[in-house]
Amino acid sequence: MYALIDCNSFYCSCERLFRPELKHRPVVVLSNNDGCIISRTDEAKRLGIPMGAPFFKVKDLCRKKGVAVFSANFSLYTDLSNRVMGTLYEQCPKVEVYSIDEAFADLSGVAHKESLGRELRSIILKNIGVPVGIGIASTKVLAKVANHLAKKSQKAGGVVYLSDQRLVDIALKRTPVEDIWGIGRKSAQKLINLGLKTAFDFKEYDNEKLIKRIFTKVGLQIQEELRGINCFSFAKELEKKESIMCSRSFGKSVYDKSALKESVANYITNAAGKMRAQESLCTRVSVFARTNRFKATEQYYLYGEREIAATSDTRKIMKVALDLIDEHYREGYEYKKAGARLSGFCLSSELQIDFLREEDSLADNKLMQAIDLINKKKGEGSIKLGACGLDDSAWKMNRNYKSPRYLSSWNELKEFK
Repeated sequence: MYALIDCNSFYCSCERLFRPELKHRPVVVLSNNDGCIISRTDEAKRLGIPMGAPFFKVKDLCRKKGVAVFSANFSLYTDLSNRVMGTLYEQCPKVEVYSIDEAFADLSGVAHKESLGRELRSIILKNIGVPVGIGIASTKVLAKVANHLAKKSQKAGGVVYLSDQRLVDIALKRTPVEDIWGIGRKSAQKLINLGLKTAFDFKEYDNEKLIKRIFTKVGLQIQEELRGINCFSFAKELEKKESIMCSRSFGKSVYDKSALKESVANYITNAAGKMRAQESLCTRVSVFARTNRFKATEQYYLYGEREIAATSDTRKIMKVALDLIDEHYREGYEYKKAGARLSGFCLSSELQIDFLREEDSLADNKLMQAIDLINKKKGEGSIKLGACGLDDSAWKMNRNYKSPRYLSSWNELKEFK
């Protein structure tokens, strides 16, 4: 039996946590550069604000209806997510983190599954302040169905346990095909064209060859999961990434090489920190920058890549990245986005020493570990290389509605008077 724990309107719930006066007010959170709606409360949904809507199209509606608008504050959301997942690890025998606001728990062997679900929900709400919905069922796809109903039904109280086939069938009949986990909009339309409108219809449909031809093997696995047959294994440990990329669109166009190099230096810093967190070394560094593709001007795509000796030292990686910018930069272009990618990973514990190439020294590794520890304790960017610059106004994102970093910056702590 699996439980899917999903935070309700997670980004919005994080913002409400420090602004209790917003409890019953519509709230939305915007994507990078305040572009689109990426999270919304039920109150915002009832106003007709769609997910993914460009903000400029609903800005007047938000102002008229008193919608609280926030720029994405990912440092805050990540910290609260870590607290939620930490609670799950403490309370559940096995946990698989699926995303920043979702996790599966393996409840096999747990005697009172629904009671545990309600206790989990209560603990997370009391200790962290984030509301969650919990669905419990015999497969991951069915747990997702149960979770969807738990968040929609007031009677359920936030927890739905599909304990037998009768309850499973009732849940599937109430679930439109477009709400099945893993079924996208186009795939849902194909099912509807076959006369399959609900998850129950899809479960009962007996044409394996057609399903496989239209939806490939994954479609068949989803159907099997709806029938109570486990196809998606439980992964207790997070898989290490094979590459890490960090990129952003600029709030305003960049015409100066030094500003472009500063932005890439910051992206390299972030990517290298994430790489060290999974105990990896990289052997390939890539950088890119592109002009504004929405303007009718001559376009240019800057791209550079270089193989390096395996390392996790930000200084060595950054030197290569900035050299690549110097090598491929062209004057006179209006750059709108840039990024950096680290790849060719190997585990630091499995590195084979090459006596013909320079390797990271023990002192270099300790220095990087010390910087990571200080930044974790004192806040992101407390210590960084000079190449990252002191003023990001020339290339930073638009974040006109950003809330404070209540949990990761001493200067932005919540004040009570």
